[in-house]
Amino acid sequence: MTMSAGNAAQAIAFAARTAGVRVTVAMPESAPQAKVDATRGYGAEIVFAPDMTKLIALVGELKDRSGAYFLHPYDDAAMIAGHGTCALEVLDDLPDADVFVVGVGGGGLIAGIAVAVAAKRPGARVVGVEPGGAAGMRRALDAGEPIRLERINTIADGLAAPVAGTIPLDIIRRLVADVVVIEDDLIAEGMRFLATRAKLVAEPAGAAATGALLAGKITVRPGERVVSIVSGGNVDLARMAEIFGT
Repeated sequence: MTMSAGNAAQAIAFAARTAGVRVTVAMPESAPQAKVDATRGYGAEIVFAPDMTKLIALVGELKDRSGAYFLHPYDDAAMIAGHGTCALEVLDDLPDADVFVVGVGGGGLIAGIAVAVAAKRPGARVVGVEPGGAAGMRRALDAGEPIRLERINTIADGLAAPVAGTIPLDIIRRLVADVVVIEDDLIAEGMRFLATRAKLVAEPAGAAATGALLAGKITVRPGERVVSIVSGGNVDLARMAEIFGT
């Protein structure tokens, strides 16, 4: 079993179906319907929590009741290693990349990317971007330990982790240059730019890095080659129209 707002849910459901094992996914009631439908379509059983802050408690109850193995969506070494392949693919195409900008939720994606970049492109910087309404990693870095969020309020459901991962936090401390916090309006601008200029449909979580770059929140030196990780496109047209205010 696992917990997720929808992106890890789909990936784990697909992998479970491929492996011939059953999987239960705890999702918040606010999860986008497109993500719920895809996760269920891959064969997962879905149980809902009232919101993201209640997911961990629900998972604990289900795990105790069923005895199922819990695969953490971001605080797991194997999951983090898998995320690192994203950076390896980028470096195959752009071996002289200087800066990687990555959206941050629980920290699994950026941790994996940071490890891969440190190994294959030492000297390149990795910078994280977090929504102000779910800035769990920034709070964890400032406090020196994960802090469970009591309230989450952001359009970027894919970055709305209720608490930063312990393993990612350790990696981020050592290998990530900074984690900046931006508000939802800048994330929406990132979505709009990707849709109109790059012809890419990105969900809010996938557009956070681009939004931060467009707003000048990331320091980029002249001549640096910058990689903005567009990490998800699970958003329907009605939701995009709502975010764009049209």
